Amino acid sequence: MIDRGQAHPLGASVTPRGVNFAVFSAHASAIEVCVFDESGEQELQRFVLPGRTGDIWHGELAGAGVGLVYALRADGPWQPEAGHRFDATKWLLDPCAREILERDPRKARVVGDVYDWGGDTKPQHQREDLVIYELHVKGFSVLNPHVPKELRGSYAGLAHPASLDHLRSLGVTAVSLLPVHQHLDEPALINRGLVNYWGYNTLGFFCADWRYASEASRAAVDPGRALRDEFRDMVKALHAAGIEVILDVVFNHTCESDEHGPTLSWRGLDNASWYRLESPAPLRYANDTGCGNMLDLRQPRVLQFVMDSLRFWAGEMHIDGFRFDLAPVLARGDHGFDAKGPFFQVIAQDPVLAHVRLVAEPWDVGHGGYQLGAFPRGWLEWNDRFRDTARRWWVTGEATRGEWAQRLCGSADTLQHRDRDPADSVNYVVSHDGFTLRDLVSYESRHNENNGEQNRDGHATNHSRNYGIEGDTDEPLIRERRQRVQRALLASVLLSQGTPMLAAGSELGHTQRGNNNAYCQDGPLSWLDWAAADAELLRFVQRLARLRERYRPFANSWYVGDHQGDGGYDIGWFGREGEALEAHHWHHPQSRVLGVHVQRTGGNRPQLRVYLLFNAEDEVAHAVLPSGTWRAVLDTSRSDGAPASAEAESPPAGQRLRIAVGAESMLMLVQGEEP
Repeated sequence: MIDRGQAHPLGASVTPRGVNFAVFSAHASAIEVCVFDESGEQELQRFVLPGRTGDIWHGELAGAGVGLVYALRADGPWQPEAGHRFDATKWLLDPCAREILERDPRKARVVGDVYDWGGDTKPQHQREDLVIYELHVKGFSVLNPHVPKELRGSYAGLAHPASLDHLRSLGVTAVSLLPVHQHLDEPALINRGLVNYWGYNTLGFFCADWRYASEASRAAVDPGRALRDEFRDMVKALHAAGIEVILDVVFNHTCESDEHGPTLSWRGLDNASWYRLESPAPLRYANDTGCGNMLDLRQPRVLQFVMDSLRFWAGEMHIDGFRFDLAPVLARGDHGFDAKGPFFQVIAQDPVLAHVRLVAEPWDVGHGGYQLGAFPRGWLEWNDRFRDTARRWWVTGEATRGEWAQRLCGSADTLQHRDRDPADSVNYVVSHDGFTLRDLVSYESRHNENNGEQNRDGHATNHSRNYGIEGDTDEPLIRERRQRVQRALLASVLLSQGTPMLAAGSELGHTQRGNNNAYCQDGPLSWLDWAAADAELLRFVQRLARLRERYRPFANSWYVGDHQGDGGYDIGWFGREGEALEAHHWHHPQSRVLGVHVQRTGGNRPQLRVYLLFNAEDEVAHAVLPSGTWRAVLDTSRSDGAPASAEAESPPAGQRLRIAVGAESMLMLVQGEEP
């Protein structure tokens, strides 16, 4: 028996009398619930939802409970020219499903499990303490011999002490997980014998992906609950290690693709409401995502759906933050991107979401889609200008000192005048998308032939270099140079002003053999090869992490460069002869040596002066130091980063001390703190 039930919450929820169903559709003429046997193979009954409140169809099925397998059907007009694509013969997935049958993505199971979080506490690091490490759950541990075989590549593998110890050794305080929402592989990939490894093709916005369940969870009596518990165990273990968990979420589009894609859920329930259609031709989907469709967050119920999903992960799953893929899509109104749009306003006032980490990928492929710096105060934004300028400074030699100085100091030219903070800039040189760090200095061109798209996919402009030989080589001079530039890039990320982000494997010398778009490569090409890890590079990054924690050379606020009245500047910029840089010096293309003198005062840390010397030339440079006694703490020209000579005493009065800075290297010296 089914009665009217309640219009809230959306989805299937257990009540004292049964299960309540609530489904949004503004244009359907009827919504049915289809009930299946426990396996989901045989349909047993159908029930028309008898209640309708506004655009919510609802009903309560008496006597039903946890474990019920169900799907939806929606009746209504088939009028593609008006945007309607109803087909009452199709089973449809509940968009708010908490568990999706692994073998049939149209069917869901009612859940009602309770998890004991014990004393779990979110780390809630200060923003200046944030070091982000971007990783793929499977690829991170699937080849790690220090993780038990049955746990490798799973949520439990990431929670294993070997994984946690590695992250802590790098100073990581937050992991950013590539999508873990349940997703589907696109038919075009399946036809080529490939899969969507990265996972940016979401089906279940409330479901952890089955792909990353351990063997034990899959073998459990209730594998769905075991999967959820394994995910929550992972979050709890990371929190106990002092590491926040940020999820990469894909609310810009769904796995149903364009008008030729499958009808699995949203399209069949109310195509004209869920998706943004081209006007005046609603036969086609607006496609600012490049993935075939885009959710229409101008619709209140679609916006509610996104917020409900975020609240679920932040509240019930204890997630600390979200990285929004193609984030401008979420804030597109009738006239383009709106920095004061409903999406931002709703998050800002929400008691659950107002205090989580919010990270934007600040671009999409639509008109006006590049919005770096335009997000609200408090949002972090991936800064591709830092990425490209760092590459052009260290790798290709194209960036000027002026460009590089802007990126070192939080990209003030982009953020400061918009009342943003330096920490809002997420500084990185490689991410999951593009060359790995090792490949960046090993390949001039992309090599994506294995993706089956005739090497046409992936970024064409990479600011990369092979130093004479394409790919791996045994030539010692080339190998040493590549290692040196990698160290300079890593030091630039971890010591610059802003929030640093490392891509998993950068510290291990991970290579994808020149593939800069490995989204469909679920295999050794993408997985971290721990057995072949570059132990020397790993030790360097661990040393770098300790130096960052101790010194933090740049302040948390913007610099003004004005004289402080004590013989110094809050920040000063100098050439190799110790001369203060004037306007005409900044953009000289042949000037490849830069010194920056920063003074740290206030806070809980003692006063400290830091001098950073950047030499992007391909030979040793001799630069003049400011007066005083300096102690070298980092030399990226050396494999371990340890300076050959720590002390740099000032010469007699009237003389100036010169110090050697290795080719394509960075030197860091401090003054004012004991060793």
